Amino acid sequence: MTFATLALIAAVGLLGPVLSARRSWRVPIVAGELIAGLIVGVSGFGWVTSTEPTFTLLAQIGFGLIMLVIGSHIPVLDRTVRAALGKGLLGAGLVAVVAVGLGIAVAAAFGNSHGAIYAVLMASSSAALVLPMLRQLGVAAGSAAQLVAQIAIADVACILALPLVMQPSRVPMVAAGGLLIAAIGGGLAFLARRLGPRLQNRFHDYSEARQFGLELRVTLLALFALTAIAQFTHVSVLMAGFTLGLVLAAVGEPRRLARQLFGMTEGFFGPLFFVWLGSSIDLRDLISHPAMILLGVVLGLAAVVAHLAARLVGLPWSQAVASAGQLGLPVAAVALGVETEALLPGEGSAIVLGALVAVVSSSLAVAIVSKRTATPAPPAVSPAG
Repeated sequence: MTFATLALIAAVGLLGPVLSARRSWRVPIVAGELIAGLIVGVSGFGWVTSTEPTFTLLAQIGFGLIMLVIGSHIPVLDRTVRAALGKGLLGAGLVAVVAVGLGIAVAAAFGNSHGAIYAVLMASSSAALVLPMLRQLGVAAGSAAQLVAQIAIADVACILALPLVMQPSRVPMVAAGGLLIAAIGGGLAFLARRLGPRLQNRFHDYSEARQFGLELRVTLLALFALTAIAQFTHVSVLMAGFTLGLVLAAVGEPRRLARQLFGMTEGFFGPLFFVWLGSSIDLRDLISHPAMILLGVVLGLAAVVAHLAARLVGLPWSQAVASAGQLGLPVAAVALGVETEALLPGEGSAIVLGALVAVVSSSLAVAIVSKRTATPAPPAVSPAG
């Protein structure tokens, strides 16, 4: 990889903010970055190669940081959300049951054995996608507590389940690695709690006064160490990043660290990952297998139908549809599919298409939710803070 290639990646990555500039369009920023990757990758001009080792390594760092930021968005300290965990858990369970049935049915209809993968994708929600949309439109977490709780539970459960269903031959190793990463994450949270806010504040003040960036350095050290364990045990990078994000959410992420992580992720590593992912998707496979276009539409609509099951525990239909919004996990599934060759030709593109269908449905539903429950919007802050 050369600096010219990096400059190209940074340039085409700007397509994300360009397409997201009009708020009324409600286009997720990653959609533009994926399109940019399609243009410069194997589906387009072939200017970048997704299998280039340095490009792949940088993309995996970006993947880990993205999942870390997603995990840090889970509102584990919100009392109102915690009070709604019971209904949220029941709603997520009902969605999962329906998703399993739909996943099996879709896999049978398209003649493959990926019912478990489809079920996880249909049952998933994206806290990093839906919560910022709610916040942007002035919907407080407390006024949609059951929705937030259900999204958080589904997010965690599906992120844990995805590596297992995509690598069934490695279930023992993957399960052991996942448990080890979870145990280390729990230990880090316990240690941070034991240190107490006074020592944390002293560490923060010292780092800020001396401009050492120690919090970011320690966070990256933990991320890379967990990622090394994940790599050795064949667990996805998403598990390492998401676990560390939950630790930050549980102990209270300092705003300075949040801004630093946001800058690193959204400024460079995140766009690079999505451009890499787009460059690895061969749309010619999708054209060669037109049934995959139908599969993508079916996956997106089935996800919406599955999430409507939460109506049985009192979640309003608009909020149920809003909870179907998902992008991080489908992207993770495609990334894992590229790494493990677990997906069929064109299936990765179908999964991304299905995610976009769900995102559009969720965006429209969030707009309806905001009209019913909106509160005056708080002062603007960065999504990571």
